[in-house]
Amino acid sequence: QVQLVESGGGSVQAGGSLRLSCAASGDIDSILGMGWYRQAPGTQRESVASISRGGSTNYADSAKGRFTISRGNAKNTVYLQMNSLKPEDTAVYYCHASTRGVDPWGQGTQVTVSS
Repeated sequence: QVQLVESGGGSVQAGGSLRLSCAASGDIDSILGMGWYRQAPGTQRESVASISRGGSTNYADSAKGRFTISRGNAKNTVYLQMNSLKPEDTAVYYCHASTRGVDPWGQGTQVTVSS
């Protein structure tokens, strides 16, 4: 099974930046793609950015132009560089992996953006 661990969350002022990291372990050969989701209290979890094993990326409209998803050289780490953060970006951010089995989720890391 694949396990995911996120890090890099925290509290920043509007306009600031954070870089989230997600480290995958286990059967990483089963990973087809990875991405980041976020969920604010009382809302449904939504996709923010994703990257395929081939390197293609997709972004939510709210993230496009501000966020960048990338993969580490080891291919088992994915990053989310978040710039020009806004208060509406405040949420718990979750790493996700698309696999040939049951898709794993990270435990989540809190991102809080103050005005």
